Amino acid sequence: MLSDLKLMYTDLGKTALTAAVVNDLSCWCLLVVAVSLINGEKELYVAIPVLVGMTIFWFSLRPLIRKILRYISATSKEATTSDKHIYFILSLVFLSGFVTELCGAHSIFGAFMFGLMIPGGELGTTIMDKVEEFVVGILLPPIFLITGTRTNIQYIFADYSVGLVIAVVLLASSAKIISALLVCLYLKCPVRDGLALGVLMNTKGVLALIILNEGRNMKGFDQQTFSWIVVAIAFMTAIVGPIVSYTHKSERHLKYMDRHLEKCKTEAPIRILACVHSTRNLSAMITLLEISNATRKSPVIVFAVHLVELAGRASAMLIFHDKDKTADTGQTCSREKAEAEQIVSAFESFEDNNHGATVKPLTAVSPYATMHEDVNHFALDKIANIILIPFHRRSDPVGGWTEENVQHKLVNQNLLATSPCSIGLLVDRGLSSFAESQKGTQHECRIAMLFVEGTDDREALAYAWRMAGTPSVTLSVIRFVPGKDGSEFMENSGDNEEEPDIFTAMFERETQKQLDDDYINQFRFKTMHDQSIAYVEIQVNSGDQIVSAISSEFYDFDLYVVGRGHGSTSQLTAGLSTWSEFPELGVMGETLISMNLETPASVLVVQQSHPVSSGSKKFTSNSTKDVFGNKGVPAFVNHRKSVDGF
Repeated sequence: MLSDLKLMYTDLGKTALTAAVVNDLSCWCLLVVAVSLINGEKELYVAIPVLVGMTIFWFSLRPLIRKILRYISATSKEATTSDKHIYFILSLVFLSGFVTELCGAHSIFGAFMFGLMIPGGELGTTIMDKVEEFVVGILLPPIFLITGTRTNIQYIFADYSVGLVIAVVLLASSAKIISALLVCLYLKCPVRDGLALGVLMNTKGVLALIILNEGRNMKGFDQQTFSWIVVAIAFMTAIVGPIVSYTHKSERHLKYMDRHLEKCKTEAPIRILACVHSTRNLSAMITLLEISNATRKSPVIVFAVHLVELAGRASAMLIFHDKDKTADTGQTCSREKAEAEQIVSAFESFEDNNHGATVKPLTAVSPYATMHEDVNHFALDKIANIILIPFHRRSDPVGGWTEENVQHKLVNQNLLATSPCSIGLLVDRGLSSFAESQKGTQHECRIAMLFVEGTDDREALAYAWRMAGTPSVTLSVIRFVPGKDGSEFMENSGDNEEEPDIFTAMFERETQKQLDDDYINQFRFKTMHDQSIAYVEIQVNSGDQIVSAISSEFYDFDLYVVGRGHGSTSQLTAGLSTWSEFPELGVMGETLISMNLETPASVLVVQQSHPVSSGSKKFTSNSTKDVFGNKGVPAFVNHRKSVDGF
């Protein structure tokens, strides 16, 4: 349930899961006592050997299993989880159940306790892979069949009124909800968190049905009580999804007001969600983080997410990595696990080398079709300022492309369409070489920010501005402004619009133009004495002139930072967007990677997402028609650098 609601890795999800484990273990102990009393003709001492046996198993058998695994790993060249080892473990399951049965309790308790003793990691995963299909596909359906045949709705109202039955079901369903809500209120937690926690604690699964059927087999209650409990369980589980979705999915994006980089100060801490699919994306992503100016004065909190395709599991999951936790020497690392450890180790090295950076690595296992939902919910929960993702194609040494991953392209497109915060798409064409050269000699990383217009460009400028504070990084901001012909064309294009939309479009153009000018002026004023930052304005009338200016004057850079311009219809770049192969890069981004520059440069495409009204499925900035496009003419045009003032 937590995985389906995308709450597994949130504070609420971890609290609910921990509380559920403690609650279920307590219920197991009470159930052992109850079953022992029934089987032992209401003599309490029958439960004592069961509890003593479980305690002995936990403190003796669990360490013994770990020692056996270490011994096999040290003496055998084959994998520690071969078929004979799995069969030996499964034999111990039946032995544990048999011992528990001799003590007077049901064999299910012994099997459950033995499952808790199995060390986590490769052994547990292999056992699940071996038995999960058999249990879920063959043994589980008859459980539901028996439960369904034993449930008779007519017995619910046999000797009682409908009102009394409804009252009992509601009381049974609200007990945990009310108690959890009261505890959360006492601890001064939000009311919606307390309500959601109580509802989640009320979730019932297969285990509840198994225990219910076992109680019916022992004649612990009659048919009417059995039907009452089944209806209550069905009602409890049915209300979990809608209530938690209402309390935690609606209006969660509203916390992102003023969380964009444009709204933050250059020295303010930022929270970055950096996503990688494999080690091939690792070097460039870490290089981008290294030039993001992580200092003690302006710290950077990085949530490093390794995106892994879901395979062999029923639901998605998120794995948090603890760098202080030592690895289990009794397990043989698979290729996937070795790659994950390599990614975690690389990000931890980045943290060690940058005292202003804090890294929290994790692995997200999810289907590609819904992977963007996990990333978005994690960004919401951690209040990330920006999400960084790699481009779905890899470049070769000569500037071409070697391969394309369609699934990664789908994830990127979904993230760009639904991201609750700003998002940066990195096209790596040699950016990692900057980090390698930095280790030996001082290498200057030259960054160019190409500013056209709109919120995406302002967000891109904000990120580039922050990177300019990194030593050995120079930033050139090139703003393209319309010339005389371009200004007249933009004015005429506004006159061609329908009458009801003329004034709205004019107002939006002027508003966005004013925002662009204000932000540029603020940037120039604060960087006028910074020798590592240059500012240039170029008059252009078409997209061809933009390409010509880049090819002739601004072609020698290591990284270009541009805005995606989603929802934009700028007349300056209209001629460049007649045919698009990579719409996720925007007009300027796709133009840069298609140009035949002497040295192919990496490109960072930035998109600023805007919170929308509650209940909307997407977080986009295209809430009104042509909100970015058709800007007016800037108030001044020059070619002076920022060191000269303005």
